[in-house]
Formats: sequence, C-alpha cells, structure tokens
Amino acid sequence: METKSTIKQWAKDDRPREKLIALGPDKLSNSELLAILIHNGTPKKSALDLAREVLKLGQDSLNELGRLSLKDLTKVKGIGEAKAVTIAAALELGRRRQAGDMLQKNLARNSKEIAGFLQEKLKDHKHEVFAVVFLNQASKILAMEIISEGGITGTVADPRIILKKALEKDAVKLVLCHNHPSGSLKPSQADELLTEKIKNAADFMDIKVLDHIIVSDEGYYSFADEGLM
Repeated sequence: METKSTIKQWAKDDRPREKLIALGPDKLSNSELLAILIHNGTPKKSALDLAREVLKLGQDSLNELGRLSLKDLTKVKGIGEAKAVTIAAALELGRRRQAGDMLQKNLARNSKEIAGFLQEKLKDHKHEVFAVVFLNQASKILAMEIISEGGITGTVADPRIILKKALEKDAVKLVLCHNHPSGSLKPSQADELLTEKIKNAADFMDIKVLDHIIVSDEGYYSFADEGLM
C-alpha cells in the first residue's frame, strides 16, 4: 500500500524545511517555500510537485498567484480547501507586510508613495473598487478603506459616506483612489466629475481632497500631478 510522500521522506538536500533552517528562507525557491505551506503530498506527488503545479496555475508569478481564488487553487489535484486556505493566508500576509511599510512611514509625502501603497492594497482585485486614504493635518495616514466595489458612480461613491467616515476618523485630508483592472490609466469623464463632486462637498466641511489616484499593473495616474485638482 502506497503512503503519502512527505517532506521527511525526501532526500536531505530536497527538504525545504531543513534547507530553510540551515540556509535561511531567502535561499529557497518559490516552489520550495510553497511546499512548506502545503506540508504533505499525495501518494503520487510530493509537496514540492504540488507546489510547482500551484505556481504553474499562477503562470509562475506570485502576483498572478495572489489573484487566484480558493476555488482556483483547489483545481490542482491534491490541493484541498485546507491547503488552499493556508496558501491564501500566506499571500495576504505578504501583501499586508508590503502595504504596511507605507503606514509605518507615517507621512504621505507625494503621489508616488501613496500610489505604491495603493497598488499593493488593490492589485489583486479583479474588478474596479473605489477607496479613500484618510490623513490627519500632518499628512499621517490614519486608514485606507474601500468604499465601494464594482464601478465608479455617484451612487456607490457617495460623498456623504466618505465625509462621515472622515469625521469618524478625525481626518482632515483625503486621497481618493480607484483601480483599473484593465491596465488603462486614463481617467474617464465620470472619474473627473466624481472627483469634483467629492472635492466640493469636502470643502464645506474644511476637509481637503489632496488627490485622486488611479492605479493598475501599468503604474498610476495622479489628478494632482496632472493639474486636475
């Protein structure tokens, strides 16, 4: 009777956990790190074999892998829900660590820094979302919150909701943001009209809208940098 192929049964040089302990995590390949998360293989495949298949599903790109759903991950035979959850959790921790660097810096000094923060937070959304970064008087980031999902309209990005949240967070500055999953960075007329609508409403409450940033895999577009604010 066949038994599961576990990491302990591999040749010593092929054991990712032992390799990590001996050499450090930076010496492991993406597939070896994934194999540690997967832990056990199947009767016919090792954890490393499964890891390679998972990476292939994500086109050998961690960015693409991060966009996959739990259902997508379980398409690999041998990756059940529990393994898929472990992989998804690890990828989310990676995203939060990278995005957290911006929060630790405290100050939002320019559009490039805020765009990098927003790209990291929004890059794995397959549909359009509208988000707001809330800042205090010293331009310290207090929070980033997704306000709506599925498109940019005056209905889903209601200025009253945004300003209510700003008051709750004691924010006096805002950076509006939405993503373009298609990759295009060109703002639409609707984007411009919505920006003006929110900016005018915020002015009445002495809250300043600093920028509206569009992000995609191709880069970012800053309304402020382009003189549209």
